[in-house]
Amino acid sequence: MISLWYPAAPSDGRRARYMTPAESELQLTSRGITGVPPDALSTVRTNAVSDAVPAGRQRALPLVVLSPGFTNPRSALTALAEDLASHGYVVAGIDHTYESFATAFPDGRITTCLAREVRGRGPGFWEKVAAGRAADVSFVLGALTGAHPVWPGAGLIDPSRMAMAGHSAGGAAAIAAMLADSRIRAGIDMDGATYAPIPDHGLARPFLFLGKQSNYTPGSGGTVTTWDRDWKRLTGWKRWLLVAGAVHASFTDLELLADQVGVDIGADLPGARSLDITRAYVRAFFDQHLRSEPQALLDQPSPRYPEVTFCSPD
Repeated sequence: MISLWYPAAPSDGRRARYMTPAESELQLTSRGITGVPPDALSTVRTNAVSDAVPAGRQRALPLVVLSPGFTNPRSALTALAEDLASHGYVVAGIDHTYESFATAFPDGRITTCLAREVRGRGPGFWEKVAAGRAADVSFVLGALTGAHPVWPGAGLIDPSRMAMAGHSAGGAAAIAAMLADSRIRAGIDMDGATYAPIPDHGLARPFLFLGKQSNYTPGSGGTVTTWDRDWKRLTGWKRWLLVAGAVHASFTDLELLADQVGVDIGADLPGARSLDITRAYVRAFFDQHLRSEPQALLDQPSPRYPEVTFCSPD
């Protein structure tokens, strides 16, 4: 299942649903959250209109694929997707079947996170997750830009300007997807420990690491060291940015939603501020590398976002 966000003609149509009531209940109960109504996430108000008429010139819009974290639905990246679409991107959010607590299909089926039930998720498990997600992304790119595209608005997409961003396992999969598919021109890993090893000859396409300070400070010997390893083999444009006060969910909708229902997830930054930061830096990255519009925000620390630190592991 995927969702598409895109620039559209003005419409008074009904707002797109964030997720179904059944998905909401499974997402909440699977996380042990029982203090809010089980359908609460299905009542979230979005800013997109369902089945809106696409707007734009043929082959003029860049495409960004978004991949959520393990157990998370594609809807968890809605705020980011809406922001990109409102600035002229087509965005495809992917639900990786059996890797989300709940994915609802049009025929009424609901799949759960069977991958989480695998016994002894030992060596090789996360490499398989990254490889599977890379294959999903390539499939979606082909379905949207191949000879027989599945979306009526697919002619708006410029197939020479396609990129990927992901959170957690989805961020880790960005490197795997770029290694497997040369159509992906640039990638972003938001707070995800990586697994697919970059070959000795390196990866020369633009890449952004965006993570929380507590785990990803370079050279600290912290809980995640794969970024240090991969940084050396990223041979093109690259940045390593850390956000003070962020937690793992800060780069998704989930911290904002937790704030709104009164669930404390331990972040020092409000969810709304975390999303402002995520949107700003992700959009700047894609504007620079898919639209060739230089972004000063990516060159040095900004007084607008004092929470963001530029790291230079070299």
